[in-house]
Amino acid sequence: MYQDRKAGEMHKAICADCGKECEVPFKPTEGRPVYCRECYQNHRPRRRY
Repeated sequence: MYQDRKAGEMHKAICADCGKECEVPFKPTEGRPVYCRECYQNHRPRRRY
């Protein structure tokens, strides 16, 4: 399942929100947004306890 991915391999991407260059641990898929660490925090669902 993960044979394409090497341990620790990072891929460059552009954040869909702020436009900054960032690195992600997966190969970005064309047509799907990628977010930097800061913007991802705003997009992930809030945890309810």
